[in-house]
Amino acid sequence: MSCILAIDNGLTVTKVVIYRLDGVQLAVARRNIPQLMTAPRHVERDMAVLWQQTVAAMREAIETSGQPPGEIVAIAATAHGDGLYLLDRDNQPLGSGILSLDSRATAIVADWAARGIDARSLALTGQAPHVSAPSALLAWIKGHEPERYARIGHVIACKDWLRFCLTGTVGTDRTEASTSFTDVRSQEYTAEALDLFGLAEIEKALPTVSHSAGIVGAVTAEVAEATGLVAGTPVAAGLHDVTASALGIGAHTPGVVGIVAGTYSINETVSDAPETGEGWFCRNGIAPGQWNNMAISPASATNYDWFLDTFCGFERALAEKEGRSIHAVLAPEIDEALTRSSTVLYHPYLFGSPYGAMASAGFMGLRGWNDRGDVLAALLEGIAFNHRHHVDTLRAHFSADEARLTGGASRNPTVARMFADVLGIPVTVTDTDEASAWGAALCAGAAVGAFDSFDADPRDLAASSTIYRPDPERSAHYEQRYRVYREIAEGMEDTWRKLDALGAPQAETGA
Repeated sequence: MSCILAIDNGLTVTKVVIYRLDGVQLAVARRNIPQLMTAPRHVERDMAVLWQQTVAAMREAIETSGQPPGEIVAIAATAHGDGLYLLDRDNQPLGSGILSLDSRATAIVADWAARGIDARSLALTGQAPHVSAPSALLAWIKGHEPERYARIGHVIACKDWLRFCLTGTVGTDRTEASTSFTDVRSQEYTAEALDLFGLAEIEKALPTVSHSAGIVGAVTAEVAEATGLVAGTPVAAGLHDVTASALGIGAHTPGVVGIVAGTYSINETVSDAPETGEGWFCRNGIAPGQWNNMAISPASATNYDWFLDTFCGFERALAEKEGRSIHAVLAPEIDEALTRSSTVLYHPYLFGSPYGAMASAGFMGLRGWNDRGDVLAALLEGIAFNHRHHVDTLRAHFSADEARLTGGASRNPTVARMFADVLGIPVTVTDTDEASAWGAALCAGAAVGAFDSFDADPRDLAASSTIYRPDPERSAHYEQRYRVYREIAEGMEDTWRKLDALGAPQAETGA
């Protein structure tokens, strides 16, 4: 039975999924990857540990799939985009990998905005640089770690590191290449972008670009011995996980907004021509002549996870000991809270926001008589509101009358229904458990001819989907609350800046 192996590496977990060619999942294995926070705004990971854990996950998935390794016809990886992974000239990791939650380059991005570089970048590359963009992080390293900068041999992304470990070949794909240094019209690297950011000297370190569904190497003998794979198994270039998620749920197509409610608030739609604007990134789609328009911020379901980790640790442990899920324990409280009026609003800006890195999270309207259900209902609502902020930006410029939702939160019917009511359009949730991994699998299968093309999904998506349609009364209720939510956020810029300054080291504040 022919199979495909997909690697999906997020910000905290690496997953390996093995699929039959009809899309049936045969095995999944997960390993946690520790985040390293060695200084404020620094969020990193050990690249060697990432690979070691991925090897362990591959070995487990192969063992539990029940299929001979020789039946795996192709492999592809997807992983968190942006951030920065560096190799030296001997192809060795050059420091830790930098995650897309990192915001050390905040001052650099602010300086670029003050000097008009962000506007010039938007016109040239289709996006204004943000704090975890490769351009901003490279500029930070150049200014703060010049010796490290001078040793750069290759500038790659997370999934490209996994591809290198599998095959020994260095390169990237079209979706990842467009995170900072491509011309939005030609979709190719441009030296003008490097010059704009003061990074001209690393031009030769930019990786060769391949199609996501192109074969870029094969599993090495060393990897085969460590994992149980067969040496020589073809490896495809893979793709950025934002794009992979949309592909995996049938949303990498014009007219549809793909939404991922995970660590990031990801909202994307495909166009057949480049259109740029301040509220989204216009990046390469999978195919030439196709653009993926992404409106994102690190402000989604990670807020819910933070609440559970911070305030529900004991209760979660007790629930698990009793064989129950903490989500099931909390669900009745949330459902009851949603039936009553509430003054509580939450802005989900723990790690970032559409308003820049200075914004911070907070509850407004909280009263002594509010309970945990009210707080959690407001938190989930705030997540949906942040997605709407981005979706509205896209809908103002692109045709999109349908949304497809994925991410852990999408499995909760209450949350999926809330998204439909908040957005005011039908929201489709498929049964796809690992959307990014399946997107990578589609590219791997197309690379070896198992599928006619990367978007020739063999599954019957309609049969495995649930459509949530907005209720007019609830939509009107959320519309009123959303207006207040936006009014608060849009009046907070100066306050957020002052709050941020309170957390600065005393030497910076002059104390």
